[in-house]
Amino acid sequence: MLDADFFRRWMTATAASVDREAERLTALDSPIGDADHGSNLQRGFTAVAASLEKEVPDTPGAVLTLAGRRLISTVGGASGPLYGTLLRRTGKALGDAGEVSEEELAEALRAGVEAVMTLGGAAPGDKTMIDTLVPAVDALGTGFAAARTAAEQGALATTPLQARKGRASYLGERSIGHQDPGATSAALLIAALAEAAGE
Repeated sequence: MLDADFFRRWMTATAASVDREAERLTALDSPIGDADHGSNLQRGFTAVAASLEKEVPDTPGAVLTLAGRRLISTVGGASGPLYGTLLRRTGKALGDAGEVSEEELAEALRAGVEAVMTLGGAAPGDKTMIDTLVPAVDALGTGFAAARTAAEQGALATTPLQARKGRASYLGERSIGHQDPGATSAALLIAALAEAAGE
């Protein structure tokens, strides 16, 4: 079973990973976006980690809800609302339980991904974070390591796609050949989940 401490480790591992990869995320965002994806997420997850040091939510749902709120309030552009919605909706789906199973996490994360799809209007194949999150959630039933692999493959698979949503969609065919920064950061989030689980 997964407790609040596990979810704090997940968010802290995500913050550390985003911090390490911020320059790469911004480099990916440079040709097809505003060249600020890495710095925006770095600011947001640094705020999340700081909040979780000050406050100690006692349920998995409360950890993710707090993290989502912090991202929405500190991250500019589309990333804050999208990641904030993902975590808040997942946290809400987990409810007030003190511990949750891997299956319950997978179901809650699916609800979070669906909320992001509704908010952003994106579907698999649109060259967005959804291309990472959907296969990751599908694989989560097999285990955290499988979800990480599916997420990484999903992010890589955005390279040959033409963007149909977000800032990159303005470029049309020129968006082809660039790995999507949002899909890449979403893969970091899933990899951090596997790290928190020790996989």
